[in-house]
Amino acid sequence: MAEPRPMKKSETLEIRIPYSTKQAFMAQCQAEGRTASEALRGLIDQRLSPPRPYRDGRRLQQFFAGALIAAAVGAAAAPALARATLATQFETLDRNHDGLLTPAEFGR
Repeated sequence: MAEPRPMKKSETLEIRIPYSTKQAFMAQCQAEGRTASEALRGLIDQRLSPPRPYRDGRRLQQFFAGALIAAAVGAAAAPALARATLATQFETLDRNHDGLLTPAEFGR
């Protein structure tokens, strides 16, 4: 079975950059052993491909850092939320708002 032919590259893209940037880019491409067109096509293909969220180690680190921050915030907020809930429950039971619960108030 014959391999499919590669797509013909018929479109062009013109960009304007400073001469020094072009020279530096061309030198880097030459050092890597590829043409400027190959390098730019690679960058474009990379931008158009769907993101790979957890294969990249940096993204995984960001995910875990975010999870740790969320856990820390949750742990810090939990006692304050619990106190507010207990205070609200006490106020609901303390019908005459004297700061004490009588057996009648507690029984309701």
